[in-house]
Amino acid sequence: MGSYSGIGLSTMKPCCCRILISYRRSSLFGFQIPRCNHSPVINLSKSRFKLHGSRGIHSCNSKLLGFREGVIDPKLGFRDAIYSNQKGFCGSASNLKGQPRVLLNGCLVGGNDRRFSRLVSKVASDFRNHSTSVESHVNDTSWERIYIQGGLNVKPLVIDKVEGKEENEEKVLDYTSSNVNIESQDTVLDKESEIEREAWKLLRGSIVNYCGTPVGTVAATDPADKLPLNYDQVFIRDFVPSAFAFLLNGEGEIVKNFLLHTLQLQSWEKTVDCHSPGQGLMPASFKVRSVPLDGKTGEFEDVLDPDFGESAIGRVAPVDSGLWWIILLRAYGKITGDYALQERVDVQTGIRLILKLCLADGFDMFPTLLVTDGSCMIDRRMGIHGHPLEIQALFYSALRCSREMVTVNDTTKDLVAAINNRLSALSFHIREYYWVDMKKINEIYRYKTEEYSTDAINKFNIYPEQIPAWLVDWIPESGGYLIGNLQPAHMDFRFFTLGNLWAIVASLGTPKQNNGILNLIEEKWDDLVANMPLKICYPALEYEEWRVITGSDPKNTPWSYHNGGSWPTLLWQFTLACIKMKRPELARKAIALAEKRLSSDQWPEYYDTRYGRFIGKQSRLYQTWTIAGFLTSKKLLENPEMASKLFWEEDYELLENCVCGLGKHGRKKCSRSAARSHFAV
Repeated sequence: MGSYSGIGLSTMKPCCCRILISYRRSSLFGFQIPRCNHSPVINLSKSRFKLHGSRGIHSCNSKLLGFREGVIDPKLGFRDAIYSNQKGFCGSASNLKGQPRVLLNGCLVGGNDRRFSRLVSKVASDFRNHSTSVESHVNDTSWERIYIQGGLNVKPLVIDKVEGKEENEEKVLDYTSSNVNIESQDTVLDKESEIEREAWKLLRGSIVNYCGTPVGTVAATDPADKLPLNYDQVFIRDFVPSAFAFLLNGEGEIVKNFLLHTLQLQSWEKTVDCHSPGQGLMPASFKVRSVPLDGKTGEFEDVLDPDFGESAIGRVAPVDSGLWWIILLRAYGKITGDYALQERVDVQTGIRLILKLCLADGFDMFPTLLVTDGSCMIDRRMGIHGHPLEIQALFYSALRCSREMVTVNDTTKDLVAAINNRLSALSFHIREYYWVDMKKINEIYRYKTEEYSTDAINKFNIYPEQIPAWLVDWIPESGGYLIGNLQPAHMDFRFFTLGNLWAIVASLGTPKQNNGILNLIEEKWDDLVANMPLKICYPALEYEEWRVITGSDPKNTPWSYHNGGSWPTLLWQFTLACIKMKRPELARKAIALAEKRLSSDQWPEYYDTRYGRFIGKQSRLYQTWTIAGFLTSKKLLENPEMASKLFWEEDYELLENCVCGLGKHGRKKCSRSAARSHFAV
C-alpha cells in the first residue's frame, strides 16, 4: 500500500474501532472541542468513537468537525510518534499492540510534542495540494485513494487547518429564546406580530443540542404526542426552512453545525441489512442519543444515530437529502459570506460523493434522475416512482449549486463538464416534455402512436386516451404547469406544487413557463390554496385509483396527507418563487390566509379536505417546518434583496449546448436554438 500525501489507509473492522485518546481543550484544526454536560463528573479528556454494527454512531467526544477517520502512513513515523510520546494518549503501549494504527477525529497531542506537531502540519499542508475528486464520468481514478484497497471503507482524514494556540475556554452559542442576542432581538420584536413572536419561541424550543452546540431542529414538538415515532428526529429536508429562517435572522452558527455534522454521517458503509444504498448517500434524519459510558456509572455521552431509510416507512432511502444539503450549503455561503466552508476538503469531498451517486451511469436513456416511490417529501406510495418532477427540480438546483461551489482544477474539470452537460440536457428535457398548457394538451390529444424512428413526434408513445377528464375542463386558457412524471407510455398529469415551485426558483422552466405556473395557481386559487396554502398535489387519487396506486393507504385517503392534503410549509417556496417573478402580492395573500389559522390551530403538519378546512386527521401539532416555513416567508418578504441570493436566473450558456443526441449513426441533436426561440420571453 503506497502513501498518499503523507496519509495512508489500512483495513479496519468497525467493531475494533474504539480507541481512547486524551487531548487538551484546544482550538487545533480551527475547532474547539464541544463540551458534554450530562454529568458533572464526566471526564472530558477522553475521546470516544462508537460504531454499532456496520453503521457509525458518532460520539460527541470524538467528533471534531472537519475530520474523517483515517490513519497516518507508517513510513512517516506514526508508529514512532505513538510509542515515543505515549503521554499524548490514554493507555499504554501494550494496550495499543495489535490494534489498527488509527488517528481518530478527537486525537489531539499535547503542545509539547513538537515532532508530532510538525508531522500533522506537514500532513495538513500536503493534503490540501491534492484533489479528492470522485467524478464517475472520467477514467481518472485518483479519487479512489481515499478508500481502503480491498477492505471496508474508512473515511479519510481531512484536516482543515492547524493552529498552535490553545484556549482554556470554549464559547457555546445558546439558542434558547432568553439568551440569543437579546439587545438586537428586542429591536426585531418591536416589528414582529404576536404570531411571529410565538413562532420564533416555538422554533427555538425545537432546537436539538449535541455536546452543548445546536445542530438542528426536531420535526415536531407536540407535548401531547405520546407516540412521536420519528418526529423527534432531525430531518435534513425538514430542517431546510428552519435553516433559512435562522440565516435570514442573522443566526448562521446552527446551520454551519448542521451542515458539518450531517456531512460526518454521510454513507460510507453498508447500512440497510446486507445491501448498500451507495456511498455518498446522506441520511434522511438523525437523532441525538445519550448513552452510558462503558465502565463509568452515572456518566453519559452524546452520540448521533443516523437513519438512512432502514427505519422509514417502506424502507426507502432518501434521494432528496443530499440534494437539499447541497442547496443549503450554497445558501449558507450566499447569506453569511462564509465561503470558506465550501472550500474545505471534507466539504468538497462530500459534494463530489453526492454527485458521483447522482451522475452514475445506468440503463436509463433520460437525463432525469431515476428514483423509487417514496424517496422524497412524498415518502409513501403515491405512484411517483420513475422520474418525479420534485426530484428533477431539486437535482437541477443541486447541479447548479455544485457548479458554483466545486473547486475547479485539473482533476475536477471533467466533473464540471459532466455537470454542465447534464444541466443542459435536463433543462431541455423538462421544458420540452414535461410542460403542458392548452396548446400542448391539444397536441397530445391528436398524437399518433407506435412511431418507430428518431424523428417521431410522440417520442414516448403516449396514448391520447391517457388525458384525464378532469384536466380537459381544469386547464385554463392562459398558463400551464410541469406535469408530475413522464415515463414510456405514461404521463402523470397531476399538479405537484413543490416541483413546480422549485422549477421556478431554479429556473428549470423558462421565464414564460415560470409565469405560466403562477398564472395557473392564481387562476385555480380555490383548488390549490383555498382556506390553507398549499395543496401538495392536485387532484387527489380517489376510489379504485386510490386503492390500486396507494395500496389502500389509510393515511393517504383522498384529500389527506400526501394525497391532496394542504401543507403550510410550502409557503416559503411559494414566497420565494413569487418574489423571483416579481409577484409578491400572491405570496402576501397566501401568508395572510395561513396567519389567520396556524397559531389557533397549534401549527399543524397538514390540513385535510378538498379546501383545507380541517386539521389533518393524523397531523402532528407544533410541526417545526410549518412554523419555520411561515417565518421564512415573512423574512423573505421583509428582505427581498436576501431572497435574490436564494434563487437562480436563466443561464443562457446552458441553452447553447445540448447533448441530447450523439450526432452519429443517423441520430440527430435536438434543436436547442429552436427550443430557446420557442420558450424564451
